[in-house]
Amino acid sequence: IKINDNDIILFQGDSITDNGRDRNRKGPNDSNALGTGYANLAAALLLEKFADKKIQIYNRGIGGNRIPDLQNRWQADTIDLKPNILSILIGVNDFWRTKDRGAVNTPEQLKNQYRTLLQDTLSKLPQVKLIIGEPFGVRNVKHITDDWFPEFPKYQQAIREIAKEFNAILIPYQEIFDEAEKRAPGSYWTTDGVHTSLAGASL
Repeated sequence: IKINDNDIILFQGDSITDNGRDRNRKGPNDSNALGTGYANLAAALLLEKFADKKIQIYNRGIGGNRIPDLQNRWQADTIDLKPNILSILIGVNDFWRTKDRGAVNTPEQLKNQYRTLLQDTLSKLPQVKLIIGEPFGVRNVKHITDDWFPEFPKYQQAIREIAKEFNAILIPYQEIFDEAEKRAPGSYWTTDGVHTSLAGASL
C-alpha cells in the first residue's frame, strides 16, 4: 500500500486496537487518542516517515467489540471519517464470547457478518484500501487454554478467506506470534494470551 498526500488512515477493532485510548479525543495524530498499543506505534512510524504527506491517523478500536458491534457504530466511526486506508483487527471476541458467555456464533456466521461489513464499506468508500489482521491467541498464556482448540483456528480461517475474497492485505498474526515464541515465551509478547505487551504491540 502506497501512502499518498492527505491520506486518512484508520485503525479499527477491539481492545487490542483500543489499548486505553481516550475516546473523548476525536482528532487525528493525537497520542492520547491513539492509545498505547500497536496503533500508536504504527502511527508514530508513519507520521515520521511520511512527514511531507500530511496524513491523518485515527484509532476507533473499542474493547470487547465483535463484528456486530462494529456494524452498529460503523457509520460514525468509519464511514464518516472517509479513510483511504482501513486496518481492521477483529474476531477474537466473536469466538471468545462463545466460550465464556455462551454466545452462539459459528465460523460461517462470523464470515457472513464480516462480508456484510466490508460490502457496506466498499459501497460507500469504493477506493478504500483494506488491511485485515488475523485474530490470534498465544497458547498456554492465561486465557488461551487447550479448550480453544481446534475451534478457534476455524474462525481464523474464516477471516483469512474473507481477506482473500475482498483482495485485502492480510496480516497473519498467529504465524507472527508463533514465530516470535522461538525468541521469547508467549508471556513476553502477551499479557494474557490475547492482549499484547509492549513488545507484542511492537511486533
